[in-house]
Amino acid sequence: MKNIDQLADELGLKNDEYTPYGNHIGKLDFKNILKRHKHSSQGKYIDVTAITPTPLGEGKTTTTIGLIQALGKLNKKVTGAIRQPSSGPTFNIKGSAGGGGLAHCVPLSEFSLGLTGDFDAITNAHNLGMVALTSRLQHEFNYSDKALHLKHLKRLDIDPRNITVKWAIDLCAQSLREIIIGFGDKTDGFMLQSGFQISVSSELMAILSIATSLKDMREGIAKMIVAYSKDNTPITTKDLEVDGAMAALLSKAIAPNLLQTLEGQPLLVHCGPFANIALGQSSIIADQVGLKLADYHVTESGFGADIGFEKFWNIKCRISKLIPDCIVLVVTIRALKMHGGGPPVIPGKPLADEYTHKNLSLLEQGMENLWAHIDIIEQSGLSTVVCINHFNTDYAEEINYVEHALENSDKSVAVSKHFEQGGDGAIRLAEAVIDACNKEQNFKFLYPESISVEEKIKIIATNVYGAKEISYSPAANEKLKHINQDKELKNFQVCMAKTPLSLSDNPIKKGRPENWRLFIRDILIYAGAGLLVPVTGSLKLMPGTASDPAFRHIDIDTESGDIRGLF
Repeated sequence: MKNIDQLADELGLKNDEYTPYGNHIGKLDFKNILKRHKHSSQGKYIDVTAITPTPLGEGKTTTTIGLIQALGKLNKKVTGAIRQPSSGPTFNIKGSAGGGGLAHCVPLSEFSLGLTGDFDAITNAHNLGMVALTSRLQHEFNYSDKALHLKHLKRLDIDPRNITVKWAIDLCAQSLREIIIGFGDKTDGFMLQSGFQISVSSELMAILSIATSLKDMREGIAKMIVAYSKDNTPITTKDLEVDGAMAALLSKAIAPNLLQTLEGQPLLVHCGPFANIALGQSSIIADQVGLKLADYHVTESGFGADIGFEKFWNIKCRISKLIPDCIVLVVTIRALKMHGGGPPVIPGKPLADEYTHKNLSLLEQGMENLWAHIDIIEQSGLSTVVCINHFNTDYAEEINYVEHALENSDKSVAVSKHFEQGGDGAIRLAEAVIDACNKEQNFKFLYPESISVEEKIKIIATNVYGAKEISYSPAANEKLKHINQDKELKNFQVCMAKTPLSLSDNPIKKGRPENWRLFIRDILIYAGAGLLVPVTGSLKLMPGTASDPAFRHIDIDTESGDIRGLF
């Protein structure tokens, strides 16, 4: 690995524009970098997405890093922005999502195990807000108005049945989804139903992802709604007088982290995963910095084009005003066979023979999912390069079938072997991306901001997911009424929460489902981030830990201090 000073020097950073965290990691002073490069030209902007994945993932981050390494091989000045991994999947079944093979992020141990503390800061800031809320409930219940006044507090009259936020922990802990807190006497808190969500689903992660300055972040935190009063008035972190302390906890986390690929290209690691229940994007700040420092900047969006890319396209690009030059759509033979009717792909269990032996019939039937994702991206008016991420179980005849089907439809396609060969294996992909970036783009958003929330949801459901109808639970309908009565709320962006394992809201339905109904169970209001989050199907904000989690295989060498078992 390159020393952080060498990496920063090659990127053109000045000594006061980064702070080393050890020998190989740095925190970037984005404010000074962007100020110095205010009038500099901007590089080409590339987003990497995928088709609907198997539960194992199809190598989107691996492809992102392989493409960055290949552009480096072609002597292009390139940066990348990838998402910091949550401890939930790192210790569960998906691993740290830092790439793989000869296309991954280093140092992997630090990348996987907390990095510079950004997610700890989000968890602590989120839970500080919950501490402020629950302690205020307790004091309002135990003290008279006069006693509260002597403590310089005013009664907020919080409704304990209408608390909108749960506690946060950055682990997959299904037993904490629904809990009762406050057992004991009156000094032990106010008894109420509560629970936990995974930290990356916190509204603070969304605020951090789309903030462009400390001021921007601070203002967003102050607007966070954590509960409602008994007369249905929103209770914010500002009302609880905890917004400033929460912002203080996040003051370092707003700065992107600088790491590198296995071949030494700079990687900006910032903000979070989980595009199914969150934004699922690296930060706007990371992209702004990368675009000013490089000729090509590659970012990634979580899961498939129906989720991560849709949010990148209609939320992140709308807020950042950064327009992409090319979209890379990752596809694997394995995923296509699953969508063609192949047996379930179950993490921790061997793949069925259909996935390791030639089966053109399954492959042909599964192509509908690929065409659906191409159709989604083409609605944005952007150039698409389909990357066939090559696995060693793929047969040449299978690869040729997909390649020829795309070429016959006049689609840009490249087979990439970056996992096995690093940057050298992705040269063809890099060349296709360069060509696509030089084409004229006709970018457009999926919907105008001026339409109603229901119309936005309907357009996403029908044009992106392919749903025929939409239904709302009584709770979701009540939220809609409340939103439509508020001039500010009804203009918020729509950030859908949906299963990543299907184009529909049912993870069992593969391929390109038809004639199905999207069910909206709830609508979360993220006033600080300016987002409305419709929760679809049976999706939960706290994932569960599997029976064979990764933590069973992670250990430390007590002699060298090296971490083993991360992937």
